[in-house]
Amino acid sequence: MFEFGRELKRLFGAETLGTTRDGLTGGDASLLELLDLEMLRAEAKAADVAAGRVGAKDRAQRRLEAAIVWREIARRTGDAVALRKAAAGAETAADLFGRNRRPDGWARARCEQAYCAMLGAELFGDTGLDAAAGAAFREARAAARGGLALPLAEVGIAAIEGRARMADGDAQLARVTAARFSTPIVGLKTLTRRCRAARLLAVEARLVRCDLLLGWGARLKDRDLLQQALSEAELAADGLDPAYEPVSWARASAARGQAMALLGEIGGEIEPLAEAVNALADVLNDVSREHSPLDWARVQAALAQGLQALGEAGASERAYEQAVTCYDRAALVLKDLPALPLRAAVASNRALCLARSAELTGDLAVLDAAETAFRIELTNLSPARDPSAWALLQVNLARLYEARLDITGRDRGERAAAATALTAALEVFSEQGMRSLSVIAAEALERLGPTPRLRPAAG
Repeated sequence: MFEFGRELKRLFGAETLGTTRDGLTGGDASLLELLDLEMLRAEAKAADVAAGRVGAKDRAQRRLEAAIVWREIARRTGDAVALRKAAAGAETAADLFGRNRRPDGWARARCEQAYCAMLGAELFGDTGLDAAAGAAFREARAAARGGLALPLAEVGIAAIEGRARMADGDAQLARVTAARFSTPIVGLKTLTRRCRAARLLAVEARLVRCDLLLGWGARLKDRDLLQQALSEAELAADGLDPAYEPVSWARASAARGQAMALLGEIGGEIEPLAEAVNALADVLNDVSREHSPLDWARVQAALAQGLQALGEAGASERAYEQAVTCYDRAALVLKDLPALPLRAAVASNRALCLARSAELTGDLAVLDAAETAFRIELTNLSPARDPSAWALLQVNLARLYEARLDITGRDRGERAAAATALTAALEVFSEQGMRSLSVIAAEALERLGPTPRLRPAAG
């Protein structure tokens, strides 16, 4: 997949990459995917140099191009410093364009600021950044007279509003929200002849819509929404060349695998789940950790979730073991990114796999390891900063206590500890308006009952 990127490195050499003043892409964002992470960092530094050079032509555009490169670094790594550089560069570009002097350029720079804020909200779970992004997108839409800014702003507004309504929306609202992407996607595809980057931006817009449909479909257990997400992922991947657009191809292919896995999970069918697992494993054959660490970790986590669902459907200890291995691989990247919600989800699901494996085998040592992993994760997580992730960990910790009760047939305080954890989680889910998770916590409390469900003690 990365032969062209390696050829670039061979032609220019590491020392040349560090000193090339205008970089390798010449400001063409459609070429960024060819660069591995090392080359991409060099490209960002070269773009900064080009934008700051005395007598640089169109400094506003150069600043915007540099901001786009820094945001791509943040997307691939979760690096908050790179994201701040991207946001600051976009803000500087907007000031240089001027809303009244060059409104289209100003609107495009404001869109870039907004996408930086959206990425920050996605990476770090800060919903306040979504609100800031929404305001910036609306300003950009009002100022734009043509070009990329208008469809990009419309995609951003639909995404922000879709995220905000997911917790309390129904399937019909999900379909209405998804339909709002159609016009800007067509607009981006129309601009492809004038701007090569528009093609990948249209793909990205499809993936944003796919992600919303996946989230809604998983929450509502709605097969139609998940099937729509699958179709959207296939449309996004259609026409992409993994040799020249490796990152977009990997993201679209991973989204397709996730949709397949969720469809199989809803039906509890082993064959569709196995197909989804194979599809996600195929993606990993073509995505490199060195090229995009965060995308690699996400695909590992998606594969692990597929294996976890396969283990649940078939009561397969082997599938759970493989899922734990994939979660461990994802953690290699995520361990240095403690603020990412994905890190908490990976740690939580890994421990759940260990718990289910312990239940299937009756091995308390596995259960002890899972409980230790949860407690470590809880010490690294602030309930004030990320209450939802904290509450989810509490639910899963309670699941471990419940598993220990079932395996041992003895209550050494596990029932009370589980009830305390579930009660705390239920309060958070209720405050956050997370109905589906509230139902899970309430059902778990009901399972505990007034007296624990215990097996007769051995001997």
